[in-house]
Amino acid sequence: MSGLLSFINEFRTDGKYVKAFRYVVTSGVSVVVAQVTLFILFGVARKFSATSSNVIATGVSAVPAYYMNRNWAWGKSGKSHFWKEVFPFWALAFLGLAVSIVTVAFADRYSKSHNFTHLGAALAVNFASLFAFGILWVGKFFIFNKFMFSTSDVNELEAA
Repeated sequence: MSGLLSFINEFRTDGKYVKAFRYVVTSGVSVVVAQVTLFILFGVARKFSATSSNVIATGVSAVPAYYMNRNWAWGKSGKSHFWKEVFPFWALAFLGLAVSIVTVAFADRYSKSHNFTHLGAALAVNFASLFAFGILWVGKFFIFNKFMFSTSDVNELEAA
């Protein structure tokens, strides 16, 4: 029990607790933006296929997610570093997109082969997209914290 308490205390004191909370909030905003965009494009407007709607929704939600994570969750300001921040963020977004394309295509085919209503198909597609991004969600926090938005190099420079 004391090991757990020391972990929680350490988690709080070095700012990871705040980062984790802000990452959760940012992820929540991103999920809402992506899911609403996906549902409107595929479920309501019916202008695009499930897969195309998913690609658009991912792109739309990734832009505010990047800035919210970088500026608010990790407290970084100034110009973004392309190779350390922008490229890895979009690489992870496209990894999530690749996984979600597979799950969305499966949900779309499944719903058609089982004669779902369009509303049922739209909900299945949304759930499939949410599931795919949920798989990567925890791993992204550690990647963001350790490699992308880490302020340790800034702190080391200030200490010197």
